[in-house]
Amino acid sequence: MTVFVDQERVVYVKASTTGFTLIELLAVLFILALVAAFVVPSLGGGESVELRSAARTLAAGLRHTRNQALNDNRSATLALDVAKREFQLPGEKRRHKLPGRIDIVLFTARSEQQSPELGAIRFFPDGSSTGGRITLSTERLRYLVNVDWLTGRVSVIESVVEEAMGR
Repeated sequence: MTVFVDQERVVYVKASTTGFTLIELLAVLFILALVAAFVVPSLGGGESVELRSAARTLAAGLRHTRNQALNDNRSATLALDVAKREFQLPGEKRRHKLPGRIDIVLFTARSEQQSPELGAIRFFPDGSSTGGRITLSTERLRYLVNVDWLTGRVSVIESVVEEAMGR
């Protein structure tokens, strides 16, 4: 409190106490973060996150298969069942599921195509592969998981589906 003395009167000025405390600001930010955590996924962002996650999972499986071929010094294949939307890593009985809401197209070497729905991408002991592309898409978004035949390099490319070109 500050005191000003004038010739005729004494004026008391009280310090201002308006504003927010740090605790109040943190509480509001916490509440906003909770609201955002529940609202943002329901706005349709979940589909693109699910598609990106599927593409990354598939790319990780392909990289794992390549590494296994290099380490074991023998060829290894990642088998993909387009109809069931699942893939299997070499030496594993477990099948990895992909989301049911996405479209999957496998382009691989004819020697690795067992049926229209079932195919594989093979990696050789030197790191090369049969090559191929797995396309994961929804109505608006597409991910291309490419495998270079010469180097066996796996890459993921995001692209927007254009209306005129279709899928």
